[in-house]
Amino acid sequence: MTDTSSSAPASPSAAASPGVLLLHGWQNRRPADHWQHWLADELTSLGHVVRYPQLPDPDEPSLAAWQEVVRAELAALAGGPTTVICHSLSCLAWLQLRAGDDPPQADRVALVSPPSPELIAGQEAVREFAGGGALDVGGRRLSLGAGGRPGSTLADDAVLVAGDDDPWLPLGLADTWEARVEAGRHVVPRGGHLTPDSGYGPWPGVRAWALGAGGEAFGPRGPAAAGADRA
Repeated sequence: MTDTSSSAPASPSAAASPGVLLLHGWQNRRPADHWQHWLADELTSLGHVVRYPQLPDPDEPSLAAWQEVVRAELAALAGGPTTVICHSLSCLAWLQLRAGDDPPQADRVALVSPPSPELIAGQEAVREFAGGGALDVGGRRLSLGAGGRPGSTLADDAVLVAGDDDPWLPLGLADTWEARVEAGRHVVPRGGHLTPDSGYGPWPGVRAWALGAGGEAFGPRGPAAAGADRA
């Protein structure tokens, strides 16, 4: 695993390799039993350049500070194909970047357990991540910024993944995000918030997707996702 808590730049030769940026959630300090930590080790062992930064002040985070780290980490991976995998609160940080000026791009993007903005708005420590309406863009669905691969579809390269019993998505993945985000949707039965507490340490599905599998690696698609092609 590449420890990028200091956001050190990657070497030019490393940047040409497949790159993966993993972004964690609220109150997360990259525990060893989390699937993101496991995935970082797995991909590193296969020769991928993995950036897995400790985002600043995870208990009382600043949206601007997190976004600054995201941009720096993406810059460090410039030069090769890049995959971004966010979990929980960092999903909202990514979407806020996409809704703003100079939105970031990647080849593939997965937002795992993206929480309800309405619930986040009720949490004083993180309410700025909810966006204050920035994620509701006049009836248009926000792109995740996945450039994709030749012959692939949006449903495979830009994905939302969540448990069907996620406490941070009381209305479910489709009702919360379908009208807001253009992406394939994949629901994990009894997945909870997809954390170690719900059994997600080693997770073969996310590893398979990170290595190029389609969205089916995560399980059933949302009802509208199978036919979603890149706009």
